[in-house]
Amino acid sequence: MTRIVSGIQPTGQLHLGNYLGAIRNWVRMQDQFDGEKLFFLADLHAITVHNDPAALKANIREIAAALFAAGVDPAKATLFRQAAVPAHAELCWLLNGTARIGWLNRMTQFKEKSGKNREGASVGLFAYPVLQAADVLLYRATHVPVGEDQKQHLELARDIATKFNTDFATELFTLPEPIIPPAAARIMSLRDGSAKMSKSDPSDMSRVNLSDDPDAIAAKLRKAKTDPEPLPDDPAQLEGRPEARNLVAIYAALSDETQAQVLARFAGQGFGAFKPALAELVVETLRPIGTRLAELRRDPAELDRLLAHGAARAREIAAPTLAGAYAALGLD
Repeated sequence: MTRIVSGIQPTGQLHLGNYLGAIRNWVRMQDQFDGEKLFFLADLHAITVHNDPAALKANIREIAAALFAAGVDPAKATLFRQAAVPAHAELCWLLNGTARIGWLNRMTQFKEKSGKNREGASVGLFAYPVLQAADVLLYRATHVPVGEDQKQHLELARDIATKFNTDFATELFTLPEPIIPPAAARIMSLRDGSAKMSKSDPSDMSRVNLSDDPDAIAAKLRKAKTDPEPLPDDPAQLEGRPEARNLVAIYAALSDETQAQVLARFAGQGFGAFKPALAELVVETLRPIGTRLAELRRDPAELDRLLAHGAARAREIAAPTLAGAYAALGLD
């Protein structure tokens, strides 16, 4: 049976890059695949760096609301908080005995996130790929949606699963396969076409948040960095024009077209014509999400109920795997 597992950290506001890169794919997977779909708010991952507890608690509700508003359906998928399923943390500790420091030393994201202060980084930040492995192995996931920056971590999960199964003569863990999202879904900053759109960017003008109103969306896209050249008729001619390529990619992703189809319609036009068309498309795509998000914000008890329901289902699925891991280790 197909079982898809994916998570997102509940920090900052969800933005257009999150929507096109992950959330829309989650929503589509609900109908494209039979079997279980489990999506979680990675609040245990969030505490590998300092977070204000009150802000984190508020963000959990806010991002849960945004995910439901964007189309995650409790009748088709299980959405829950990672910390509400203690088996994630338990299995992570059990897998720490199988994972190897040499494997973690090769993880490029730790080097990027710790920067020059490697010795000052938390143990959690160094070892969080083991928790990521536990996140998917716990549910015996068959498939995990990953971007290019997460493929290495999925390979680590497969390595840990293989070594555990071999060391303890068991077939407990399934080796998950990647689901690679469309390349067009990699959305870049509106202020720098070479940097990924990010919740952590200090400039709110760098991203379109799912909670932005139509006027804010239009203003951000109007002020988005571009160049003075008109749009070409061939995507290859966008080489060396990262901001232009990014705006065309956003339009193509939202309209479910290729970049070539978008350029065929706008070739020869400048951004004075293209940006309003893009703004209209973004506004109309996000309008129903914003409406539903406002409704959910007014009913935090319903959000808590939906998350509790999802956590109960996740605990039920996770229990046999965790018990099997304890048994394999002689700890039952």
